[in-house]
Amino acid sequence: MHIAAVVLAAGLGKRMNSYLPKVLHKLHGSTMLQHVLDTLYHLKPQKIVIVAGKHFKEIKESIRYSDKIVFAHQKEAKGTGDALKIALPALGEFKKTIVVVNGDTPLITRATLKKFLTLHKRRKNDLSVLSFISQHPDSYGRIVRDEEGRIGSIVEDRDAAAFQKQIKEVNSGVYAIEQNALNLLKKIKLNESKGEYYLTDIVSIAVDEGIKTDAFCIGSEDELTGINTRKELENVRQLMKTRIINSCLKKGVDFIDKDYVFIDSKVNIGNGTTIYPNVYLEGDTKIGRGCKIFPNVRIQDSIIEDGAVIKDSALIESSVVRKEAVIGPFAHVRPESEICNRARIGNFVEVKKSIIGPGTKAQHLTYIGDARIGKDVNIGAGTIICNYDGYKKYITDIEDNVFIGSDSQLIAPVKICRGAYVGAGSTITEDVPSEALAVSRVSQKNIEGWVLKRKLKVKSEKLEEKKKKKR
Repeated sequence: MHIAAVVLAAGLGKRMNSYLPKVLHKLHGSTMLQHVLDTLYHLKPQKIVIVAGKHFKEIKESIRYSDKIVFAHQKEAKGTGDALKIALPALGEFKKTIVVVNGDTPLITRATLKKFLTLHKRRKNDLSVLSFISQHPDSYGRIVRDEEGRIGSIVEDRDAAAFQKQIKEVNSGVYAIEQNALNLLKKIKLNESKGEYYLTDIVSIAVDEGIKTDAFCIGSEDELTGINTRKELENVRQLMKTRIINSCLKKGVDFIDKDYVFIDSKVNIGNGTTIYPNVYLEGDTKIGRGCKIFPNVRIQDSIIEDGAVIKDSALIESSVVRKEAVIGPFAHVRPESEICNRARIGNFVEVKKSIIGPGTKAQHLTYIGDARIGKDVNIGAGTIICNYDGYKKYITDIEDNVFIGSDSQLIAPVKICRGAYVGAGSTITEDVPSEALAVSRVSQKNIEGWVLKRKLKVKSEKLEEKKKKKR
């Protein structure tokens, strides 16, 4: 199917009461405009033209790069008809079907668009409109048909007569237009009351000139709802959440309470994974099969492989957690970290830009930064890797089967070789050879009778203080 797409994204969105352009408000991790573009990509258009207006720069900068996307600038807000006319030069030599969509309909699906385009081609139409039945049609243009059911025009709500306002079939803002119908854009007249050129007027012009035109009522109101207010944004957000949750359920994901989970639209979750309440899965996150994600966890732009367990109140950012690893509770895995198979990162442990080898354990109250740690290493409670000297970050290497005793400080750059032991309470400033014991403690000194002498001294001081008060 040879198509190009035009996305109308120049609306000011005044009713949103926001400093953001309307189409840049986010729903489940992506802007509403990006949701529309992601749907269009599945149709494999040869080119996508985004028409932006006052917020041209912000919209252009928000788009994830694609060599198919070009931009057209509508410098004055003169309506959708003018916006499409401005888009045409950006299409260049393209002469086949143009699909027009609005940038504020993020729930539109590729299945509906494919069905719409198939009907357009099958009927050999020059102009087609995607319509739907609305229970609350007040803000939509009505599809006006003749007695035989053929479309005659689209009438905006503000211009509709009383009997037309009773019509439930409304315009979605999605059009399929062939080249000969595009010439009709020049014939759209300015709507004096709004000072705009309505793209909807192209339908009545096409019908009057005998150009083959049709409206296909195949959409659903939930899917084709446009967003103009904060309330509508929230309604669509809830609809999108339901769609995401249902998709997960079909894949075999288990939710303890699906109403209290937040999942971005790009998140992928494998079969047999259990998600507890108050879990936030954000960005480009992938969760494998058979995982357990316990309450109050947030995972952002990370990969969690099969069988991993993320315990309560853990935060994982831009990292990889390998198979059967255990994170948490109350752990923080910061960006660019890799927690390897069966490793365990426990209570109040922070890992930053480090590799934690297979079977390695850091169970309690530890900071690991800029480290490369081998397999089956034990990191004792209270261990700190001192990776920063105030000017530069340094690497710490810990090889396989090392034991780090509790309350140790490793001053980077330093290397702890295979099988070495670091005694509890040590400060390590030099490399530790393989199989060696490193200890750096002040020698213990026991002072006999010190406690009794201290008590007597304190008692004497108190008696002296009382005497002074009596004087």
